[in-house]
Amino acid sequence: MPHPYSRAMKAHEASDEGVRLQKVLAQAGFGSRRKCEQIITEGRVEVDGALVTELGSRVDPDKQQVKVDGSRIHISGKHVTLALNKPRKVLSAMDDPKGRYTLRDIIGDRYERVFHMGRLDYDSEGLILMTDDGELAQHVMHPKYEVEKTYMATVRGKLGGNVCRRLVTQGVLLNDGLIKLDHCAIVDRSRDHTMVKVILHSGKNRIVRRIFDAAGYPVSRLVRTQIGPIRLGDVKPGSYRVLSRAEIMALDKEVGL
Repeated sequence: MPHPYSRAMKAHEASDEGVRLQKVLAQAGFGSRRKCEQIITEGRVEVDGALVTELGSRVDPDKQQVKVDGSRIHISGKHVTLALNKPRKVLSAMDDPKGRYTLRDIIGDRYERVFHMGRLDYDSEGLILMTDDGELAQHVMHPKYEVEKTYMATVRGKLGGNVCRRLVTQGVLLNDGLIKLDHCAIVDRSRDHTMVKVILHSGKNRIVRRIFDAAGYPVSRLVRTQIGPIRLGDVKPGSYRVLSRAEIMALDKEVGL
């Protein structure tokens, strides 16, 4: 059985095309050429799952996956990931035959290949992640990785702490099965409404609204504030920001990339 080192080296030695690996690492922010050469010779770099330790190897960063210390590297400009604040009455889609306002109307034509990772229902607000990185999108949306999502829900009625505890410990039975919240905390309460911070893994359609409907406290406003390590922050409704390299690396780690 061939050694994993030899598999990688044969693939790279067979072609003079592509970019030198140390240059790719430098473009991704790992330091000077000498520093990047040291990272390679120390056995910290993988290309398509195989270790590469010899200098002079070439890769195609658009087609091959390069990892350092087990984490995917990001070359500036290769992909873009956005944090968008969706207002109410905006469709979580890139176009709509009925002419309703969509995510495309917010981001415009600057990022033609960007698409949304998951959805918010028409009347809900808050964070939607968008990207042109297909692999990242697949991992973020896959139930296997159970990415936590945080919401601020305003519900009708005076919801007590006992209800919050029950939704975490016992959950509620919906038509598609039993569901529990990971976290539920009362933030504010008035005579007619209660604001609740909710965290859960499920990405099922209208899941937060359905949970509180079943508990007898219909949601009047729902805002998603966080997905995994990515926070909405001070992005205004109808606006977006580009995620930093540190945020993307944190998101990668969260979903096993």
